[in-house]
Amino acid sequence: MPDSLTRETTTTSVVLLATTPACKLSSSDGTLLDRVTDQLATLPVREIQVVTPGGGLGADLRGVAKIARISTGAVAVLPADLVAHTEALALLLDHPARGSGALVSYDAATAPMRPPVRVEGGKIVAAGSSFHVVPEANATFRGVLKAGEADLGALADIAEELAELADTGKLGPVTPVEAVDLLLVGLVRAGVSVRAAGIGPLHADRVTGQIAADTAVSRLAEVDEAKVRLDLAIKADDGFFATFFVSTWTRHLIKPAARLKVAPNTVTGASIGVAALAAVWFSEGSQGGRLAGALLFYLSFGLDCLDGQLARYTRTFSPLGAWADGMADRLKEYAVYVGLALGFAGAGIWQLAVAAMILQVARHAIDQTYAGALTDAARVGAQWGRPARSLLESADGGRARGVLGLAQRLERDAIARWLKKSVVLPIGERTALIAVTAAGWNARVTFLSLLCWGGVAALYQLAGRIARSAR
Repeated sequence: MPDSLTRETTTTSVVLLATTPACKLSSSDGTLLDRVTDQLATLPVREIQVVTPGGGLGADLRGVAKIARISTGAVAVLPADLVAHTEALALLLDHPARGSGALVSYDAATAPMRPPVRVEGGKIVAAGSSFHVVPEANATFRGVLKAGEADLGALADIAEELAELADTGKLGPVTPVEAVDLLLVGLVRAGVSVRAAGIGPLHADRVTGQIAADTAVSRLAEVDEAKVRLDLAIKADDGFFATFFVSTWTRHLIKPAARLKVAPNTVTGASIGVAALAAVWFSEGSQGGRLAGALLFYLSFGLDCLDGQLARYTRTFSPLGAWADGMADRLKEYAVYVGLALGFAGAGIWQLAVAAMILQVARHAIDQTYAGALTDAARVGAQWGRPARSLLESADGGRARGVLGLAQRLERDAIARWLKKSVVLPIGERTALIAVTAAGWNARVTFLSLLCWGGVAALYQLAGRIARSAR
């Protein structure tokens, strides 16, 4: 029977798998099990369920299934032989995202305690074990898995199915060491959306012997966790302009804003106000007005990046904040379109402004309707809404071909990856395009540039969505 340590702070429960001999290895203050338990006590988790050995892998998995079926909030599963930075654990356990996630390292060098995974678009799309193969893996799983409340039923079903397969020997010579690895494989193959929480330079390693445990613990002191927390607040997969021309200076505002207890929503409001001033200056129509508008619009985008960075740093996301941030992006951009059109004296400018606005609305609709369709399909269990994969397939058959295969190959080249990010004309590139063309030329050039580049981006997005849907 699991032991229970209660902490009434959040709705997240932790299942700590103390089922391997390594969890009894000594650490500075007791065993590795004691160390992990002490770390968890500093994080906002409601209770810790410790699963002890008693029947092998099948019994361990059934224990996880039992806990998942009675839990009323998110459940995290991790092994007690894990030596990790507390900040690495916090990436999942202190993160306000309500969905499922797993701790990964983008060091793709696999090992028996580091099973391979493939990450695309911030999600784990393939996961491996000693039985399950992952072609084109680009990361490794580091032992911490969180199932969101909506996915607890899937976790329980998968744990029970895996237990049956393990007991009957159908998964090969898998051992209790792989319990959490198999659960990740099952969730991914069942079509559950699992966020990839990258640990960056932080450490999270499972160990099997005392020397390895001592080495892993000593390595933790080599990393400045406070600096890494700041670095991880910056989006790793952001666009070219945001990465190199905005985040380079907004990162220095994160800690002062956090010390002053500035809320991310406050920064969002300031961003809207600055964009409104930019629109006013654009409407003035002079060269100086357009230059001032361009600088203010750039500053507005910087604040727009800062609100997300501050939210990630302080871990204070909210549904209202996410909605407000998305709405603010649209509002600011369209207000600037109006300002530019008002400040231009030539004929036909309003037609161009409306066309540019319609094109952006259509592009957002392509993305949002596709994402919504997948969500709805997964909710009702439609087969096309989730990958049709069996836990008995040792190899992942999801290797993409054609357009999607080309896109995956481009991801492995740094220059091609940045070009791929830029071609879709994300908001950072649109901000730069508007600011540069408005300050250097005029509103007509701005709208024509938006229509040309935006048209190419729309076709690229549409082709990608069609290819994914056909797949």
